[in-house]
Amino acid sequence: MGHQNSIFKQIIQSIPRHEFEKSVKKHNGDFASKGFTCWEQFVSMLFAQLSGQTGLRGIETTMESIRKSLYHLGVKQVKRSTLSYANNNRPYKIYEQVFTGLLEKILSMNRSHKHKFKNPLYSIDATTIDLCLSLFPWAEFRKSKGGIKLNVKMDHSGNIPTFISMTTAKVHELKSLKEMEFNPGDVITFDRGYTDFKLFATYCSKGIYFVTRLKKNADYSIVERNDTSSYKNISSDQTIIMNGYYTSKKCPLKLRRIRSKDPETGKYIIILTNNFDWAPTTIAAIYKDRWQIEIFFKTIKQNLKIKKFFGLSKTAVMTQIWIALIAFLLLQRLKMLSTRRWTHFSLMTLIPTILSSQKDIWTVLNKPPPKGRIKKSVNLQLVML
Repeated sequence: MGHQNSIFKQIIQSIPRHEFEKSVKKHNGDFASKGFTCWEQFVSMLFAQLSGQTGLRGIETTMESIRKSLYHLGVKQVKRSTLSYANNNRPYKIYEQVFTGLLEKILSMNRSHKHKFKNPLYSIDATTIDLCLSLFPWAEFRKSKGGIKLNVKMDHSGNIPTFISMTTAKVHELKSLKEMEFNPGDVITFDRGYTDFKLFATYCSKGIYFVTRLKKNADYSIVERNDTSSYKNISSDQTIIMNGYYTSKKCPLKLRRIRSKDPETGKYIIILTNNFDWAPTTIAAIYKDRWQIEIFFKTIKQNLKIKKFFGLSKTAVMTQIWIALIAFLLLQRLKMLSTRRWTHFSLMTLIPTILSSQKDIWTVLNKPPPKGRIKKSVNLQLVML
């Protein structure tokens, strides 16, 4: 019987070693490595994410118990003090570049979103990872609170984060939005915290569609009213212009205001967009689908280790977050290639128990669930989301 690689090695093979070493060389990561390379650091930290370790001692103990299977990955004995030093001193840009390389491969796979239109759809949002200010003084946010802000642009074709930037929590997320690149025909949706009428005018001139919520205190005039009698849960569809002194100068263009009712909660929301072609129900569905990025944030916070950090320096924290995001992409790739429908929760329940197993990963992932348990499994996934 031929040798079969461990599940962990099969997962990590999605990141070719030679590409990883290019990133290490670019950032001079192995300078004065003293026998513990960036690759060994990466394997150790990725193993911690996929196996659910919560501390350096757990990483050291668990990896020691499976040292034989890790030998084929080029990893020797891992000491927690050595790993701690590497996390605090190796450039985290290495892992940011590895994330970007893996992302490019996943974006080249066949993907689509659930809407009828073919335009690319993106959600923009940010989430804050809270940190104790006394332990992480470099991440100052408020008087007694620190934090890191993850700014994300998520592609709804596969629900993949195509752009991620990290700042301290006190940096406004609108700054990150201005750094994101979009193409004519793209559709972007975000909440009203990103309101910037000068930016909206720029999107209009470039043929980029935006869908957001109109602020309650917005000053506008109605230019035209459209009939909404044939649309369910749409109470008004209007063409407006902004009246405010500054907003009218920044965006002297016609915009579209839609009042939509959520059939589940019965609450109304006011949507602002520059798309005049699509039905108001489609615009409302686009904004509602923005919830997918909230699910992404919940997924990484609940299933990956980015709440408790293994080091206190900015480098250690950023390294851990970037490797956690790499783990997310690796799991996303498994989901996309598997013939069975998996959620991140169900994968993160399974993967830690089989990491060291020497089985074919696709035999495991494509195997149908036992009869009589399918319905129960689906219900569990819905509860977790």
